Amino acid sequence: MTSDPGLRQRKKMRTRQALIEGALRLFAEKGYDQTTVAEIAATADIATRTFFSYFDSKDDIVFFDDRSRLERAVEIIAERQPGEPVADLLRRVIDQSVFADTDSELARKVGPARTRLIASVPALQARELHLLFDIQLQLTDALHLACPELDLVEAAAAVGSLVGAIKVVVAACQKRGDRPEQTYQAVQRATDIAIDGLNSLPHPA
Repeated sequence: MTSDPGLRQRKKMRTRQALIEGALRLFAEKGYDQTTVAEIAATADIATRTFFSYFDSKDDIVFFDDRSRLERAVEIIAERQPGEPVADLLRRVIDQSVFADTDSELARKVGPARTRLIASVPALQARELHLLFDIQLQLTDALHLACPELDLVEAAAAVGSLVGAIKVVVAACQKRGDRPEQTYQAVQRATDIAIDGLNSLPHPA
């Protein structure tokens, strides 16, 4: 008798979500530095060693969606359609790697708690800045490669304007105390504004 791989995957996803939500709850209650990996593992009823099958460290839990979204974004850029304008391509990137990512719903749910946590822990602030820098560099390289009509400066400016708009709007909304759905709508609006500004970029020949 063979087990259902779909069932195993769903169970793994539920455990991962339980770890993320449990960790953020403990960080809020006890403090980030005071919370141990063993305590986080216990919230999902798994052994401490099993925790490392899901995450390499406590930091990785906080930034649980960054890597998957980056990989998806780079993949979408690499699959640019012939003649597709840069603005349309980047719209697809946001729609399919941010709004439709498998972690999108969870990210919206835990967003305010995560933002408060990062703001209160200097080590997490440093990690976020490093990740943001790395993400923008990788997206710039991917965009420059996929869009030969753009030079490196234009590719970097396009990525920076779009990523920056999203990150700042999220922070501003959460500082104001907006609900997750309000923040989501604000991000969509910020994306529209940033994308509109990219229409002046060179179009494919």
